[in-house]
Amino acid sequence: MLIKEINEIRKVIKEWKKEGLTVGYVPTMGFLHEGHKSLIKRAVKENDRVIVSVFVNPTQFGPNEDYDSYPRDINKDLKLCEKTGANIVFNPNPDEMYFDNRSTTVSVSGLTNVLCGLKRPGHFDGVCLVVSKFFNIITPDRAYFGQKDAQQVAVIKRMVRDLSIDIEIVTCPIIREEDGLAKSSRNTYLSEEERKAALILSKSLLKAKEKLEKGERNPQIVKSIIKDLINSEPLAKIDYVELVDDDSLENIEYIDKNILIAIAVYIGKTRLIDNFTFNIKKRMVF
Repeated sequence: MLIKEINEIRKVIKEWKKEGLTVGYVPTMGFLHEGHKSLIKRAVKENDRVIVSVFVNPTQFGPNEDYDSYPRDINKDLKLCEKTGANIVFNPNPDEMYFDNRSTTVSVSGLTNVLCGLKRPGHFDGVCLVVSKFFNIITPDRAYFGQKDAQQVAVIKRMVRDLSIDIEIVTCPIIREEDGLAKSSRNTYLSEEERKAALILSKSLLKAKEKLEKGERNPQIVKSIIKDLINSEPLAKIDYVELVDDDSLENIEYIDKNILIAIAVYIGKTRLIDNFTFNIKKRMVF
């Protein structure tokens, strides 16, 4: 079922709640792929009803970013959601979500001043605003986010904690292509040559993983390994390579705790991100 108006989806959800049904929610910007499908499957498994939002959120794009060209295919998205078991696709227009004279912002400090937040000022303010609005509209029991956007997950979890929002945030693993490239809607921007070059992201992380598993604990050495391999690819340009505390996202001087290794790399004009977490006791999650 496709719903585009807030009042309409609220009526449906109220009826579900009266019946005592649990609601799972998967927020997306559409152009859905296997990564999104894995989130929907998990939500279907763990809830009585599932809502997928498809909304390219203008408030999280900077003035020179790809809002207008961001890939969209609502008909394809509807088919994937239906086959995967979602009950509703909520696809509001921007003027349904935002007032022209809106004056409210939602900001999470600290966590948003590093990694992608440092490179994309205001991005996470837009993310927090739209996610908090969807949470208020849908009032889900659980919301599902992919680990590929690791900083986004950390920011949303902190927002939910700080605002005492009664929603469980479920983090799901990165879904990759057979050759290791992390699934992303922006992969469609890549030419055939760029698509091959993009494999340098996962290759560099795997090389760092091997070094960590052999006992390396100096973050600067691990960063150098990643940077050297990425710089060996002519079509790649590093935006950032960082090793940070998995919870606070603060820089570390020595690897003696759980960490997040996060990278952002331009392949041609397309900016791609990837990451993995290193659990000091359980070793690696990639």
